[in-house]
Parts: sequence; C-alpha cells; structure tokens
Amino acid sequence: MKKNQITILSVFIVVIVALIIAVIYFVNKANQKEKDLQAVAEMMTFEKEQVEHEYQDLATEFDGYTSGTIRNDSLFKLLEDQKVKVQQLLEELRITKATNARRIVELKKELATVRSVMIHYVNQIDSLNAENKVLRTENVEVKRKYREATQTVEQLSKEKENLNEVVTRAAKLEVTNFNMVKLNKHNRKTTWFSQVATLEFDYTVSKNITAEPGAKTVYLRLTRPDGEVLTKSDSNVFPFENKKIAYSAKKDIDYKGEELKDIIYWKVEEIIQKGDYRADFFIDGNLVGSFTFVVKS
Repeated sequence: MKKNQITILSVFIVVIVALIIAVIYFVNKANQKEKDLQAVAEMMTFEKEQVEHEYQDLATEFDGYTSGTIRNDSLFKLLEDQKVKVQQLLEELRITKATNARRIVELKKELATVRSVMIHYVNQIDSLNAENKVLRTENVEVKRKYREATQTVEQLSKEKENLNEVVTRAAKLEVTNFNMVKLNKHNRKTTWFSQVATLEFDYTVSKNITAEPGAKTVYLRLTRPDGEVLTKSDSNVFPFENKKIAYSAKKDIDYKGEELKDIIYWKVEEIIQKGDYRADFFIDGNLVGSFTFVVKS
C-alpha cells in the first residue's frame, strides 16, 4: 500500500473516531439535559402539590368560624369573602401546569397574603368573642345579683307587711263585758219584752297602750233573727272593708289607752221578734266585738 493511501486512511479513521466521540458526547449531554429537565419538572410538580396542600389546609383551617360562632356580621362577611377567594385560587392552581413556575410562585405569594388577612380577621373575631364571653359572664352575675336583691326586697317587704299586720292587730281595740239590759218607758229594768221601751247595751273597751288614743266613734250594729239590721235611717252607714254598711247606734268616746266602760242605747220603736240577736261593735273601721242575746218573750 502506498504511503499516501495510508495517510488518507489514518486521517479518515481519526475523523471517524472524532465523530463517534462527538456523537457520544452530545448524546450524553442530551440525556443529562433530559434528566435535568425531568428533575426540574418533578421539583415543580412537588412545589405545585405543596402549594395546593397549603391552599386546602387554609380552606379547612377556618371552617370552624361560622355565623353561629361569629356574632359580628361585618367580620363574618369579610372572612367569608376570603374563603371564597381561597377556593378560586385553589381552582386556578389545579389547572395551572407544573411547568408554569412563574404563576405558581405568584399563587404562593397570594396564598401568604390571604392567610395573613384571614388571621387578622380571626384575631379580631376571637377578641370580640372573648369580650362577649366576659360580658355574658358579667351579665349572668348581674342577673344573679338582681335576683338576690329582688328576693331580699321581697323578703323584707313580706317581713314588713307581717310586722305591720302584727302592729295593726296589736293596735286593734277590743270590746268585752257585753251585757244587754231591758228598760221600760220609765228607764227601769224589766223582764218583760212587752214592756221594753229601750235596750241598754253595756260594754267595755279593753286597755291597749299600743292603740292610738283620742276621739273615736263606736258603732253598734244589731241584727234581728231574720238577718235584717236594725237602723233608724237608710243614711245611717259607716265605712267597713271598702264598702258602706248600716249601723243601729253610735257613740263618740275619748279613748286614752286605758280600760273604758260605756253604754249605748237603742230606742225600741218596732215589734221585737223572738229569737237570737247579734250585736257587733266597730271602732276605727275594725270589728272589735261580736255578741249574741236572746229574746224569749
């Protein structure tokens, strides 16, 4: 073989080897680039999944804050608006390709902003709820104290009423030692009702240092066996228990707290019925004595 041919063959072999080496180099470089791109794609997919999880966590993080737990309508509306915004961003993130790194970064920033806003609202809500809880506690305490005060006032009022009733009863006068005497037209005692011209009623107002002394009127109310009240005039009435009732006779006395014996007369101008009569005494609007006497003949 000639020298020139050998030289050409050597050059050709070198070129072939160089080409093979170049092909191997570029193939390896392409493979490495593909591996790098795949690694970047996996990293971007992972980043997208992480951001998506953060959005989902954010969406569920504030689910406990509802209209039932938030008493401020304005704050509730603001928080609901942010929840809607989170859902919208989450939907956009789901349809965004993992290779769109720029939009994913932007969405991640928006997530941070929304979270910050929602945390601010939640802090306000928690603060208001804490204040409302304190106010409700104070309100319960105020109501409890009011009930206790009301019960105390009612108890004191009842005790005062009972005391007043005791004092009233203690100050009430009493008529005792009742006796009926029949008098004829000569004002002498008689045993015959057919001769009676006047009925004399003897009585005693008992001693009572609690009662208010002074001028008083004693009303005598005589009731016949048939239930009719003996009276000289329809205008002879006096107040008793919020109404006007008839009396038979009355007598003004000067009561000084000591025992007082007195007499009231009834002029007989009608036929005396046989049977049981009742004599009721009233002083200061109170019934102070009730007695019976019998007419036999």
